[in-house]
Order: sequence, then structure tokens, then C-alpha cells
Amino acid sequence: MNKLILFLGMSISLMACDAATLQKALDTVASVTELTDGDVANGLKEALNVGVDDAVKKLNIKDGFYKSAYKILLPQEAQNVVNKLKIIPGFDNLEEKMLQKINAAAEDAAGKAGPIFGDAIRSMTIDDAMGILMGEKNAATNYLNNKTYGALYDEFKPVMVNSLNKFGALDLWTNAVTKYNSLPLVNDVNPDLADHINTKALGGLFNLVEKKELGIRNDINQRTSDLLKRVFAKQDRS
Repeated sequence: MNKLILFLGMSISLMACDAATLQKALDTVASVTELTDGDVANGLKEALNVGVDDAVKKLNIKDGFYKSAYKILLPQEAQNVVNKLKIIPGFDNLEEKMLQKINAAAEDAAGKAGPIFGDAIRSMTIDDAMGILMGEKNAATNYLNNKTYGALYDEFKPVMVNSLNKFGALDLWTNAVTKYNSLPLVNDVNPDLADHINTKALGGLFNLVEKKELGIRNDINQRTSDLLKRVFAKQDRS
């Protein structure tokens, strides 16, 4: 009865509110019902899924990596190879060709990241959902990273290798390493380019998921479902 009276009283007062105030008040009304640990866990998982969808949309486009803050550069050992080969005909533009190919591969692979991340998120058992909700502003993303990174890496790497092959990046790199190792007075190298690119691509995806989590926590307009509104309204009142 008390909750009903509260709801009716707030409903009358909402008529004079602006949009932002109205939304905040509606969030408060929605959160009157006590949240269970299961509600909170599902809300955190939904926030992570929204973050993954947002990350994939931003990176799975032409130049999503290549012309963004997430551009993947060559590892230092590979950089030494391209620097050495610059003076050799046919390899003078090797670095730029490699950067274009590996970033195009990462953009392609990002399009297949959604289901992989989705499976990882669904499989998480969030033991301290309330602690994560009321914790640091990137607590859910950190939890996902800590609990699932190894499995994500293992499942995403074959996808990345396929994309690298699709764009000819590994063939180009094999030719470059073969030429480099044939030069006099150099130590043979064979850096794992796929490992490096896989790690950097996952880093970009996680960074964007984290940014979306921050957005959902700080901006009620980014809470696009009733569950998100209810769960994160509790955080707002803390």
C-alpha cells in the first residue's frame, strides 16, 4: 500500500517535470521494487552485452582500427624487420602495407567477436553482483576481463588468423621474415604476429566495452531497457 501511495504521488508530480527530471523520476519509481542478486547480475550482463554490441559496431567498419585510436602497430621485433628491409627493392613500403593489412584483418575479425563475447558473458557466474554494481565505474568490464580473457583469447585467435589470411597479411609477413633472415649479420627472427594482433584487437574491444559501461552508469539516457534502468538506479542512489 505504501508503495502504491508513493507511486501515485510521484505520478501526479511528474506532470510538471522536464524530460531529464521525468526520466530520473521514472527510474526511481521503477527501482522501488526490491532488486534481487539475480536482477543485478542480469543487469550487469546486459550492460556488458550492450557494450560489446557498441564496440563491434565501431570497430567492424572500414578503418575502424586503422584510422582510430585503436590502430594496431607492429611489435618491436617486427618493426626491426621492416626497418632493415626498407633499403631492399620491393620492401620499401612494407611497413605501411603491413599496417593496412593487419588493421583490415582486425576490423574483419571484430565482426565475429559479438557471439564469442556473448557466450563468455552468459557463462559468467557473478558471485558478488551487488559489489560490482556499487564498485568502481568499470567494475563489470574488469570482472569480464579477469574471468574470461583466457577463453576469449583462445576462441578469438583462430578467427583473427583467418582474417589475417583473408587479407594476405601473414603471407606478406612470411616473405618479409624469409628475406630478413637471409641477410648477413642478422639473427633469425619469427615473431608471432597473430598473437600480437589478437591481443591488441581484444584490448580495443575491452576498452570500448569499458567506455560503454561508464556511459550506462553516468547517463540515464543510455539505459535502454527496463532492467538497466532499475539496476543502475540503485547505483545512482548510493
